[in-house]
This record gives sequence, C-alpha cells and structure tokens, in this order.
Amino acid sequence: SLVARMTLKAGKITSLAESIRAIADMEDPISHTLKKTEVAKDLVFEKMYCPLGVLLIIFESRPDALVQIAALAIRSGNGLLLKGGKEAMRSNTILHKVITSVIPDAVGKKLIGLVKSKDEIADLLKLDDVIDLVIPRGSNRLVSQIKAQTKIPVLGHADGICHVYIDKSADMDMAKRIVLDAKVDYPAACNAMETLLVHKDLNKTEGLDDLLMELAKEGVVIYGGPVAHDTLKVPKVDSFHHEYSSMACTLEFVDDVQSAIDHINRYGSAHTDCIITTDKRSADTFLQQVDSAAVFHNASTRFCDGTRFGLGAEVGI
Repeated sequence: SLVARMTLKAGKITSLAESIRAIADMEDPISHTLKKTEVAKDLVFEKMYCPLGVLLIIFESRPDALVQIAALAIRSGNGLLLKGGKEAMRSNTILHKVITSVIPDAVGKKLIGLVKSKDEIADLLKLDDVIDLVIPRGSNRLVSQIKAQTKIPVLGHADGICHVYIDKSADMDMAKRIVLDAKVDYPAACNAMETLLVHKDLNKTEGLDDLLMELAKEGVVIYGGPVAHDTLKVPKVDSFHHEYSSMACTLEFVDDVQSAIDHINRYGSAHTDCIITTDKRSADTFLQQVDSAAVFHNASTRFCDGTRFGLGAEVGI
C-alpha cells in the first residue's frame, strides 16, 4: 500500500495536470461576497471569503498530494509550508521545484516553502504568531502528535474506516458493483471500504454468496465479526476499528438499519459511509443519523473526493 501511494506513473501525472487546470479555471474564491445584510439604516454587513494566511501542511507518503495542496493554496491566496514524508523526499523536491519555477515574480516564488528536515517541524509548531493553520495529513499517530505539540489551530482527520451497509431490500447486483469498486479500485485510499455490514436476512443467500465469491476472486481477504466468524467460518477480526489499506476487509451481520448506524457511529472514523437499499425510509434514516463527513446512498465510498465534488483537488481533509 505504501508503494501504491508513492508511485507517480504517467497517468497520475496527467491527472494532476488536469486537476491544476481545473483549479485555474474555477471562479476566484477570494473577495467573493456570500451575503449582504442591512443590519441598520445605512449600515451594511458583508460576508465574504478571504485567505486564512499561512498554512503548514504535513503529509505522509503521497507526493501527488504536494501538487494538489500547492495548487489549492495558490488559488485561495494562502502562503504555504509543506513537509512531506522522507520516503518521498526526491519526488517532493522535484515537484516543488517545478511549481515554484512557474510562479510569476508578481506573486513571489517564496509563496510555497518546502521543509526538508523533520527536526524543523517542532520549531515551526511553536510559531503560532506566524502560522495560521496546521493540516496534518496521514496516520492517526501523526495527527495526534501534531495536535499535542502546538497552539496553532489544527485541522486533522486521522482514519479512513469506511463502511458499506447492505440493507435487506438492496438490489444485490448493484451491491456487488458498489462493494467491489469501494474495496478493489484503490484499497490504499482513505475512502476505500474497510468494513462491510450486511443485514442478517441476507446471510446464506445466493446474492451475498455471489458477492463474497467475487471479492475472493479479486484477492480480498475477509475477516469476520463474531456473527460472521461463526456462520461463514472466516478468520475472526481483532477489532472493528481497523483500517486495512489493503486487499482485506471486515464483514459483520447486523439486525437492521439502526444496528448498522450504531455500529458505524461506534467503530467508524466519521469519514465516508454508504447504505445500499431500495427502501427510501431506511436510506433517509441512515443519511440523517450516520455522523460522518460524507454519507452516501447507493454509491461507492470511492466517490468521496474533492475533485469529484467540484472543489478542484483532493487532499483528503
């Protein structure tokens, strides 16, 4: 999974270039008036977008994140300090050089700085009078460490424990397509499915058996919760709060949609969760009660993506 995140193939470079063009073509967000209110006679209150200031973004593994973060910072008028993982230092150095070489002098090439030493991070985290926001993008451990070491506001999301729940009324052909995409398309991504919840009435049905066979055919290793372990004879999972980031997932049976919601809110990471159902009432209940950043009805968790959402780029936070 580490190699998958670090590799910069031709196709990925092309998509990065396309995402930068998309950001360049977006409406300028700065000084855009959101709302005007006359709060008293001749006294007008205006609400508008403005830059945050200087961002310190610490990220692990993925060098393509540097490109997307830099493009968003330039577009939104923010100064930027970048610290990538040492495992991608050569890629990060080259990408930083490419980006700063094309920033016009009127803007200034020092708009984006690259921090190369891990030792500098501790000193930077003390600069709460200079740096306005820290965004750690990586493991739970990284995010927790950064939060503990600074007075600067931190925007951090540690885990990507994403769920797909197959309700008893689900179209199983649709369920198979969604689950395979959510797990197999890019298992190292933070929006890949890590836990598959299934309504108990679907246990030992032809539709579920077919889905499990397809997952096995793709090389996905399935671990079971207590019920799935007993009925399907799959290896028992140690913890429901686990992010595999590989071709493996947890499977468990639940009593109903409310049980699925309770499971997700207890063991999930509030990232992306999906219900597959033809029952509108169940879908609405799930969408309203699951406490996650993105909640989907009949769509793969892999659609949780800044570019897909029309925000120009994806940096996982």
